[in-house]
Amino acid sequence: MSISARNVFKGTVSAIKEGPINAEVEITIAGGDKIVAVLTDTSVKSLALALGKEAVAVIKAPSVTLLSGTPEYRFSARNQLHGSVSHVAKGAVNSQVNVALPGGAVVIATVTNDAVAEMELRDGMPVVALFKAGQVMLGVPL
Repeated sequence: MSISARNVFKGTVSAIKEGPINAEVEITIAGGDKIVAVLTDTSVKSLALALGKEAVAVIKAPSVTLLSGTPEYRFSARNQLHGSVSHVAKGAVNSQVNVALPGGAVVIATVTNDAVAEMELRDGMPVVALFKAGQVMLGVPL
């Protein structure tokens, strides 16, 4: 499968919290990091999601926000993955920032060049990759 999203994480379903309209589904990826997705109950059923089932979590790079330093606030983003900058590729307007997670996975964020400069992002710098559970798409093998 080819897909345009930069972040594609293979894992297994480790939790499902069903509701009358939406469900929260947790995927455990390589290294033990967890990604939470919110999707409709209809999608849970049509994908036949169940504990232990193989799944893939997909997040587009522009949906990832980076946080550095000690925050003054707590954030509502359900997914807050701690890692360190492993690469910054600067473009004309935006940069691609790779964030290496301790378990070996890499989260890719697209951020403005101004943000890279203001945050002084550089290799080895600790950051948190934030993204809302509603921005996560799930897929299962056919």
